[in-house]
Order: sequence, then structure tokens, then C-alpha cells
Amino acid sequence: MLTIYPIQCDRFLQYGRVLKGYDCNDLLRKMEETPLPKDHTIYIPSDPEMEKLKIFSELQNRGFGGMPLQLGYCNGFNGKLDAVEYHRSSEINIAVSDLILLVGSQHDLKLPDFTYDTSRIEAFLVPAGCVVELYATTLHYAPCNADNSGFRDVVVLPRGTNRPLEHSIIKEFEDKLLFAKNKWLIAHPESGLDKDGAYIGLTGQNITLGE
Repeated sequence: MLTIYPIQCDRFLQYGRVLKGYDCNDLLRKMEETPLPKDHTIYIPSDPEMEKLKIFSELQNRGFGGMPLQLGYCNGFNGKLDAVEYHRSSEINIAVSDLILLVGSQHDLKLPDFTYDTSRIEAFLVPAGCVVELYATTLHYAPCNADNSGFRDVVVLPRGTNRPLEHSIIKEFEDKLLFAKNKWLIAHPESGLDKDGAYIGLTGQNITLGE
């Protein structure tokens, strides 16, 4: 069974860090109004109402040094890895509920075929209210439930990330992983994401929490 470590432990330092000094109370209250599917997850890249909150400008000016940002959320029920992704930038997550992040390192990708052994994945428990930066080299995907009540997670990224690509590319080299803007995706054969054009490159078990 996969060991779940606290996000505050030293093992997490290669993947990211816990951020301090952000007042997220208004955002957390607003997030309680967002939908929580019972049998799947949803991802909204940008929520215009939440982007009007004070915390958004703080994240933009302090967390990303003034870069244009989008603030959205990922909510629902999930217990599987299914895929990993990475960006050319950090990602900030704000846990509205307790949740579990499954993460790995981009440095462990096997080249030149860009496969990844899922036995290298590590799991971290993020408590509600915690603000976490995931580095650009950190492999990650949708959070997992910490309990049977599902999860809500704020996701902050450079504006445009995860939006549809506007130009066609030749699917070779790293480009075969490019799934959306600023989103390189590697899926597991059991995920079913191949039907959406995802690159299948995860080897080993499709990690399922509780197994």
C-alpha cells in the first residue's frame, strides 16, 4: 500500500513547498458554493467571480511576480492516478478540504520515449486551508480524496494554461505529450484518455488509493 506522507515533511521539498502569508478565508468560503460531483471530477480553469477577490491579485503579484494568472478549481471524487502532467511553470494549489496529491519528478522520465514508472509516485496529505506550490518539474494530476466526502481544490496557473491548443503540431519528441496549452500529459493505458488523444506512457500499476 502506498505510504501517504504529510505535506510538511522533508520528502516533499523536491516537489514543491508550503506557502505562508496568504489570507484565503474569502476564497475558501466562495469555494464552498462550487459544485462537488459525486462520481467524477470537474476542472474549471478560470472563475471570474473568484478572480475578483483580493487573494487573486496577491497570488498574481507575489506568487507569480506579476504574470497574468487564472484561478479556477478542481472538485469531485477521485482515487486513481490515471495520468501525470507538467507545465513550464509552477502551479499553486489551495486545499479547500483535506486532499491527497500524487506526485513524481520530471527528472525520472525515461527518454527518448517519455515513459514513467508509476512505482516512483509519492503521496502527500494536504490539510484544508493549506497553500502549496508545485514546481514546474513536478508530475501531478487531479487530487485524490482524503476521505469519503470528496475534495475541493483551488488551482492557480498562468493564464491560458490547460486551454485548447490553437496550432497543430507534429506529434514527435516531447511534442507528442503536448495535450493543451502549457500542459504536457502522460496517461496510463487503463485511464481511457487515449480516446482523447493523450500519449500513453505510464508503466506499472495505475495507482489506486486504498489498494
